[in-house]
Amino acid sequence: MAKQPRQLAGQVVAITGAARGIGRATAEACIRQGMKVAIGDLDLEMAQKTANDLGNGTIALPLNVTQRESMKAFVDAVEEQLGPIDVFVNNAGIMQIGPFLDEDDATAQRQIDINVNGVLFGMKEILPRMVARNRGHVVNIASAAGKGGFPGGVTYCGTKHFVVGATEAARAELRDTNLGFSVVMPALVNTELASGTEDSRAVKRVEPEDVAAEIIWALQHDKFDVYVPRAVARISYAMNLLPRGGREAIARALKADKVLTQIDQNQRRAYELRASQSEPGLEPGSQPAQLTTSSNGS
Repeated sequence: MAKQPRQLAGQVVAITGAARGIGRATAEACIRQGMKVAIGDLDLEMAQKTANDLGNGTIALPLNVTQRESMKAFVDAVEEQLGPIDVFVNNAGIMQIGPFLDEDDATAQRQIDINVNGVLFGMKEILPRMVARNRGHVVNIASAAGKGGFPGGVTYCGTKHFVVGATEAARAELRDTNLGFSVVMPALVNTELASGTEDSRAVKRVEPEDVAAEIIWALQHDKFDVYVPRAVARISYAMNLLPRGGREAIARALKADKVLTQIDQNQRRAYELRASQSEPGLEPGSQPAQLTTSSNGS
């Protein structure tokens, strides 16, 4: 007899970086399941608009995932207003792409601060509470880039490899608890983050709603590896059976090596500029790739 999907109605879910994109779509999908939703974002005005649009008691709270104290304040506020958090989605992330040797240190640091530290801080704040209650599920949004390296995205790929590895390790450490973990690995998603990029020959980009649907499925079925679309899983498994030379040859044949290098800079510029302002401790330069640390040294 097939195992029945878990019921999610009434559970509290907190989602980081949820004012737009995958986070917003996930919030909407959770609402349809009858969950109580809190979204956190650096752009509080946009988060509040999103919460108002979604309705159903959705709350919006300020959140800077690069600061541990901000993450703690977010988690505290969610639990004070909605109750103990059952599901925590580490969704906040940025992707600034370009040749690795042209990337300045501040651009790399920004991605590490948000993509790596944001996930670490989220897990460090929520997991002790979940362990104490012996229930809860953490969803970390990684990327298909967390399973392979793509030219043009050296630092980004590194941060997403980190998310995959950290989630696997945390799950192994807490395997004797009743906690669930999922790591979500989408291909290119039709959001601002992927603007100006090309599809590969093997996998077309998906919609944020597709990712959200797979997150709901993972929560219902306690699934760890979540590939979107699911065809990415088959490709990944097959590629891992080949020697490195074979994997790299197939990647080139599928144009996977062009996805982050042949980009439309005009389409991408608005996102790159917004991403360059997404960590207040760093200031944008005159161009998206020219970022400098702020004068106060933060």
